Amino acid sequence: MTGTADLAASRTLWELLEGRVGRTPGALALIQADDPGPTGADRSVTYGALRDRAERVAAGLYGLGVRPGSRVAWQLPTRIETVVLTFALARLGATQSPLIPFHRDREVGHALRATEAGFLAVPGVWRGFDHRVMACRLALALPSPPLVFTAYDTLPEGDPAILPPPPADGTSVRWIYWTSGTTSDPKGVLHTDRSLIAAGTSLARALRPAPDDVGSMAFPYAHVAGPDYTVMLLLCGFPCLLLEHFALPGSLGAYRRHGVTIAGGSTAFYSMFLTEQRKEPTRAIVPTLRLMAGGGAPKPPELYHQVVGELGCRLTHGYGMTEAPMITMGDPDDTTRHLATTEGRPPDGMRIRVVDADGEPVPPGTDGHVRLRGEAVCRGYLDPAQTAEAFDTDGFLITGDLGHLTTDGHLVLTGRAKDVIIRKGENVSAPEIEHLLRGHPAVEDVAVIGLPDPTRGERVCAVVQQPAGAAPLTLGGLASYLRDGGLAVHKIPEQLELVEALPRDNTLRKVLKHELRERYTDGPGTDQPAR
Repeated sequence: MTGTADLAASRTLWELLEGRVGRTPGALALIQADDPGPTGADRSVTYGALRDRAERVAAGLYGLGVRPGSRVAWQLPTRIETVVLTFALARLGATQSPLIPFHRDREVGHALRATEAGFLAVPGVWRGFDHRVMACRLALALPSPPLVFTAYDTLPEGDPAILPPPPADGTSVRWIYWTSGTTSDPKGVLHTDRSLIAAGTSLARALRPAPDDVGSMAFPYAHVAGPDYTVMLLLCGFPCLLLEHFALPGSLGAYRRHGVTIAGGSTAFYSMFLTEQRKEPTRAIVPTLRLMAGGGAPKPPELYHQVVGELGCRLTHGYGMTEAPMITMGDPDDTTRHLATTEGRPPDGMRIRVVDADGEPVPPGTDGHVRLRGEAVCRGYLDPAQTAEAFDTDGFLITGDLGHLTTDGHLVLTGRAKDVIIRKGENVSAPEIEHLLRGHPAVEDVAVIGLPDPTRGERVCAVVQQPAGAAPLTLGGLASYLRDGGLAVHKIPEQLELVEALPRDNTLRKVLKHELRERYTDGPGTDQPAR
């Protein structure tokens, strides 16, 4: 980050791109792993070429009728063309609404209705699904149908001479991201160029990448982590490998071919790399890898030690959400204890407040509700009523997460306010049980959920994914293990379900607990007598 303070002060994303081009126009910016295999058929673009093409595409979009302030939804995979399109829209000052490519009628239809988007960019047929057919079907059901256009291999281009001046204001809302919407309709999260630049700047200051690093983006660019990571690229001037579809071991060829030094995404990605490393323990699966970094899901301390010990690289984990892409991040030079057991410290400009049920601050070391305020925090939601509910009277975002700050300012997350199971009036923390169970040799991964129960209110159910070859776990064996681990008797699961794989989303591979609740409410189960 040395010497990049002026870039971090950029008012808009377009200004930030221009600043990077002014410094290193010929530096490699993006690498497209079109063929993830060992030989590869890859493409790349420099920062200068990225700027030039984005300006031509902006002119092409202008010819389609896109103007400053136009609302443009796009549902595109992680490709160079997607990045070009986003910067073209940033050059015009349009308002963008990125949609995860795996979303279907429910999520896409909701976003189009809520944003009243005038334009929708889709990839056509992608991974066997015709997005254009879906888009046209949804558009016809709207009072004012958006203009649907394909933006996969080709993008509209024109003469930049027709363009109006680029936007100068970075604090206007120009991004509408969407929460996962696992229990209700997704919420439209309002971001500005400056909020995204603030988040990416904090990420860059935490990870401190150098120009000779090679990053990687294994998650959908349409996720809010996309611009977060891109800002870091622009600030530090290093290239990033883009993977349209990430899978292991298939993607390892591209990682090795391009000498990726920084990888990650979320806890599930760490585990996937570990699984591959354990197939060949004596050979580094990515010899150049020096750092894994990510967030989006809890990181068990034992996983930290496994990654560092077996992959031979550092691991820094952070805390972010759609509403605030960068809240805390581990520093590679933090102590082992901090890196293994905390989410890192908040950057300058991010204030974290931990409060009790009445909203009063609690001292360090005391669990409470996590709230935050800073430039990287969103400006609210598309629905003003949701905005009013999400912020307290001091302007702090109510995250819904539980945790505490250590005496030296590191954040420890202990669960979600909604991830508490209320059994016979007693609060049971699902993450506490999950943490203990992950130490069981017959448990590869686990999700603990609360299920409706006529006598207990909720009963505790453990859904376990076992490692290959493990003997089937029994409820009695699980209960004995937890009792030996010191877990209070009222927290011990009363139901055990074994699954081949826990259901996960397609972005950061988070476990979909709502699907498990739907599956096992009044469904299969093995119960102990009520206690």
